[in-house]
Formats: sequence, C-alpha cells, structure tokens
Amino acid sequence: MQKNKKLIFVACDTSNLNQVKKIISHTKNDELKIIPKFGLQFFYSKNGRQFLKNIKRDFWLDIKISDIPQTALSAIESLKDLKKCKYITVHASGGLEMLRAIKRKVKSVNQNIKILGVTILTSLNNKSLKEIGYTDNVDKIVLKQTNLIVKSGCDGVVCSAKEAKLLRKKYKNLFIVTPGIRLPGDNKNDQSRVVTPHDALVKNKVSGIVIGRSLILGNIKKNIRRLIDNLNQ
Repeated sequence: MQKNKKLIFVACDTSNLNQVKKIISHTKNDELKIIPKFGLQFFYSKNGRQFLKNIKRDFWLDIKISDIPQTALSAIESLKDLKKCKYITVHASGGLEMLRAIKRKVKSVNQNIKILGVTILTSLNNKSLKEIGYTDNVDKIVLKQTNLIVKSGCDGVVCSAKEAKLLRKKYKNLFIVTPGIRLPGDNKNDQSRVVTPHDALVKNKVSGIVIGRSLILGNIKKNIRRLIDNLNQ
C-alpha cells in the first residue's frame, strides 16, 4: 500500500449479493486504499459465504469471535478456505487465553490473516456500559482491553476514534482501526461515539477507518468524492 493513500474499510452491510457487487465496483478509487468489510449480515446470508470463498481481492471478515478458546479455535479452522481474508475480528471480552489461542491458530490456517481485537462497541456509551454492569468509563475499559490485546500478540485494535487518540499516546505504532465514522451532516443512526474521516485519520492518527452508510447509501461515487474532500480539508 502506498504511504500517501488513506486506508478505508467499506462496510458491506447488506445480505443482497448484487448490492455487495455494486459497492465493491463503485468504491474502486486510485486516491484511496479501499478494502471491503463483511459482517455477520452478509456472512450469514444465503450466498455470502460462497461469495467470500471465491472473491479475488483482500477483505475483512468482521465476525467478532467471542467464545471459550476451543470453540473460537474451531471457528478459525472453519475459515481456512477463505484465501483472501486479510483481517478477522475477535472480541477482547473473550479474554487473554482466547486471544492468544486464536493468534497461534491463525498461523496454521492462513499466515496472511491479521487478528484485530474489538474493544467497546461504538454503539455503546458510559450510560449503557453501566446498565450492562461495568463500573469503569469507556476510556478506562478500552485502555484495559487494548493492553490485553497487545499482550496477546494480536495485530491491532478496533475502537472509537475518540479513544484512539488516548491509545496512540501509549502505543505509537499500534494498528488502530476505527468504526463509527460519518461524513459531516450525516445521521449518526445507532452509533454513539462518532467522528468524521478527517478527525479520525488526520487529527487522531488512526491507521484506518470503517465507513458504511455514509458511503453506500445514495450515490456511492459521489460519496467517495465527499470522503476525499473531507480528508483533504
């Protein structure tokens, strides 16, 4: 990847195969490094799994594995036919033993896969964390989870860009990816901790961003131009 290209993960949040093909086609761009990201909705869909088996480009499988270590290992083993899978997400809440086990296992499945540890979901805030039972605030929990992810040997962290600035102070070279990205003026929808692409990549110095609805709703090519303009402001 060229150093001057921003890393953009486009969230293909649909179960419609034709829509996914459109998203991939219309987000091709020479000014950005764009990689499609597939979550549970597409992965669980009728044609999704087969499509990912045959896809010819790198992709991110965002399935947020979290289970007892043996079950998590079995999940990784079942993905060995997805040759172009470049990234897989696992939940930090699964614990250090699970994270370490997955990191070891992935080497025998596909050495090109990078394991990204997911911290607190960007749909949650301090109020919702208290409702779940957490006593610390978002910043403290994300920092603790990141320490766990780094200790496990995983390749990077997924967190809100609002916590990324805090993490970057401690981990200068950590691979940090941030979801919860919206172009200026767009609806937050179900996200609580959101920032613009410019604030995430330029101000908070994250490694890459995940952007879905701001790109895939409406005219995708025009939205790509809006994204580039925001990054260049």
